[in-house]
Amino acid sequence: MKAAGPGKVRVLAYGSNLLAACMRGRAPSAVVLSAARLPRHALRFHKIGRDGSGKADAFFTGRGDDVVWGVVYELSRQDKTALDLAEGLGRDYFEHRVSVIAGDGKPLVASLYTASPMMIDGRLEPFSWYKEMVVSGARQQGLPAEYVVSVESRPDRADGDAARVQEASRLLAVQCAAPRSDRGPAQ
Repeated sequence: MKAAGPGKVRVLAYGSNLLAACMRGRAPSAVVLSAARLPRHALRFHKIGRDGSGKADAFFTGRGDDVVWGVVYELSRQDKTALDLAEGLGRDYFEHRVSVIAGDGKPLVASLYTASPMMIDGRLEPFSWYKEMVVSGARQQGLPAEYVVSVESRPDRADGDAARVQEASRLLAVQCAAPRSDRGPAQ
């Protein structure tokens, strides 16, 4: 694949940003380039969320049989700055440049957010609505069925905050038709 266009960057999304409504709420210019796989990483829900639940992390394992699936979005540099803020870059997540394998089998370079080691707690579970966003986004993006099932089978827990649950339900209902001003539930 060719390089990102002028003033554009590429980001691999693997968590709630798989759901187009979430990503477009944070980065309205985002366009899906390709589904992609990131070898030697495993999806974990161990990143400490601001709401106390587990959020997604593409955790480097180094094991050849581990893989995280996601999509590569291309977005404007301005939207990338807003996405960095939403993701808590430098505090909650760090950014790395990675080579992923695109749907056509060719390598593609993209930015990847990974959880700060200080923000990892292996005892956490995601809220049910958050895990459903990841699963729905994976389905929406056409990721492999066996990968979607593996994410869907992960344990989760109920969220006692009715407003957060309602906002997540709204995003899941509208999927990719979210308005530009939609910022989604807090990470």
